[in-house]
Amino acid sequence: MRKIFFLIHLILLPFLANSQTVCSLESRERLENLLTELSQKNLTEKSLNELNVEIGKWFLGTSYVEKTLEIPGDEKLVINLQGLDCTTYLETVVTLSRMVKQGDLSFENFEAGLEHLRYRDGENTGYPSRLHYFSDWIYENQQKGILKDITQEIGGQVYDNKPSFMSSNPKFYAQLSNPEFIEELKATEKAIQSRKYHYIPKEEIGRIEPKIKPGDLIAITATMKNLDVVHVGFAVEKNGRIHLMHASTGSMEVEVSEKPLADYLMAFKSQSGIIVCRLK
Repeated sequence: MRKIFFLIHLILLPFLANSQTVCSLESRERLENLLTELSQKNLTEKSLNELNVEIGKWFLGTSYVEKTLEIPGDEKLVINLQGLDCTTYLETVVTLSRMVKQGDLSFENFEAGLEHLRYRDGENTGYPSRLHYFSDWIYENQQKGILKDITQEIGGQVYDNKPSFMSSNPKFYAQLSNPEFIEELKATEKAIQSRKYHYIPKEEIGRIEPKIKPGDLIAITATMKNLDVVHVGFAVEKNGRIHLMHASTGSMEVEVSEKPLADYLMAFKSQSGIIVCRLK
């Protein structure tokens, strides 16, 4: 009996080390395998854009699963590599790319890096501290020095960014049964609305496509006035054109879009254009 307890303790110990983190045994195993694989390759000379593409392709075929971050109770740092939505896919790849450049491929560094990316000021202080709106995610991570929004310099025009969907629709979010959280989200929305954002209208993507590099972060803007971004992914090159590598609700897995990015957006009335960011 003592031996069985000891073995169970060894299995659970990594997950009990930080009570703010949730990670299944399957996700932990998959992550550890990837970290081992990355450590065996000489990747430090690659650029962050190149790493985004290489590491991003490792997840091709991974199932699309939405709302993996929405767990009951207090906000936790969720690490889930078994099922990804578009944002958790992007966050996972960006965190891993940055780890390669840092030279620290430990689980603990992944944990710290993901929290730094996902939360305001890099720290999980509760549900409202998560960067729920992706335009806010871009702004905050630019402030941290992680990336640069290059949309304006490659030809973007002003984006009228006035998100209010979450505070206006608390019924869709279990955590927003707490009225204090709604008030905090309203303050976040007000801050986003006070900033100046730029986007490339989808009709203009073909014109500026040569200025997009493989590995750039692509945020697809919304036609709905109370939403900011409806989808995210990475730019990749295929047959001389820029395509989107993303966790797709169409195929329900991580894929590279069949159509080039400029053509991909034209099929969706809910998508108005793109914001382009590059890791630093």
